[in-house]
Amino acid sequence: MLKLLLVEDNDALRRALQTGLEAAGAVQVTAQVASGEEALARCLDSPPTVVLMDVQLAGEINGVEAAIAIRREFPRLPVVFYSIQDDDAYYRDFLRSGILSHYAYVRKSNYLLPQSILPLLQDAVAGRSFIDPEIEARVQEVRHRDEYDPLALLESNERAVVALVARGLTNEQIAARLGFCDKRAVSRTNGQIYAAWGLNETATDEKVARTRAAIIYQRRQLIMWDEDGTPRVIDPQGEWIPLGETD
Repeated sequence: MLKLLLVEDNDALRRALQTGLEAAGAVQVTAQVASGEEALARCLDSPPTVVLMDVQLAGEINGVEAAIAIRREFPRLPVVFYSIQDDDAYYRDFLRSGILSHYAYVRKSNYLLPQSILPLLQDAVAGRSFIDPEIEARVQEVRHRDEYDPLALLESNERAVVALVARGLTNEQIAARLGFCDKRAVSRTNGQIYAAWGLNETATDEKVARTRAAIIYQRRQLIMWDEDGTPRVIDPQGEWIPLGETD
């Protein structure tokens, strides 16, 4: 009999899940809570065999963050996550969590029935892992986007400048807005932005580089322009392809 900690902030759904899972005869819900903070406290008080947890929860931490805190105290405690939310932040948290085994991560709409959940719980307890293909695709999409996030190549002051460049402000206006003592600092910062994004090698003049920097900022996507002006972006295979082919 699996001793289950159920973590769900919707009271009606939590009760329905408990009823359905316990009716299957292989699960005993030993505790049910609404937040990640409560989940950690329950585990510390009486560790379950497995945790079934929504990703979006009441409280200050989400389900992935709660799992990290729980597994810090109980290494590789099996966790099955579920979520209807399609939020980059959750996928990013999952990527950063380093959770490698004894887990499943599935969509509510596809798996939130007792007969679907029970095998996932049993697999997680057995040390096997599973990620819903739909979620895996989104996780990899976020990973790929973050790996090629142009803002990740800039320092904080450079990000502040390019954000205002993209809004059409002049160097003088940017210097005044950001409180620079020397307005020439904006030009120097622009030069660092162009270098970081490869625009100093492809743009014919500062105005072109400035326009292209604004486009990159607005799209949050690295773009390389050929000599003939064709914009190219990196596809999931790491190849530079014409921009229109990805839209």
